[in-house]
Amino acid sequence: MAFERAELDDMIERWLQANRDGEKAGNWRNLADYYTEDATYGWNYGPEWDFMAVGRDEIRDLAIGLEMDGLDGWTYPYQSWVVDEKTGDMIGLWKQVFEATRPDGSHYALDGIQGSWFKYAGDHKFGWQRDFFDYGNVTALFMEMITDGVITDGMTARMTRVVEAAQKRQPLPGWYRAGQSPVPMW
Repeated sequence: MAFERAELDDMIERWLQANRDGEKAGNWRNLADYYTEDATYGWNYGPEWDFMAVGRDEIRDLAIGLEMDGLDGWTYPYQSWVVDEKTGDMIGLWKQVFEATRPDGSHYALDGIQGSWFKYAGDHKFGWQRDFFDYGNVTALFMEMITDGVITDGMTARMTRVVEAAQKRQPLPGWYRAGQSPVPMW
């Protein structure tokens, strides 16, 4: 299904503003309004785990709720977009930057390439989203922040939740063994 470029550009602007609003609030649940009722949203957590939210409610409650809770103070500035009007594929490349700075003045930020691949469904809604980032770099950055004493209470709680689930050998909501999510990752 082909889409008008102006509609896709308008979607990008609406999405960027909603992201900025979520960053200011430290709560991104407002983004759920930009997905169809049956949308899916997933990403990979390294060699063992995938995350997948199925439906707008799970996207709100799990993907941009539980998974992003504790990330207040972070911004996700989009750097560039690649858009295909014929297919509705939209790729947004973003950075993940924390408000605290290192002794050298640079912000704690995720290295590597981060982004989201969206499938536009019309009516200013996405039918699905898949994020990509280097999980090894995430781990290294969080360890640096712990060592430097700049980790927030919210991030500590988030990491504790993951560790406790691993100790119990119980996946968190939305976490699936790699390749076993309820809808295909790609």
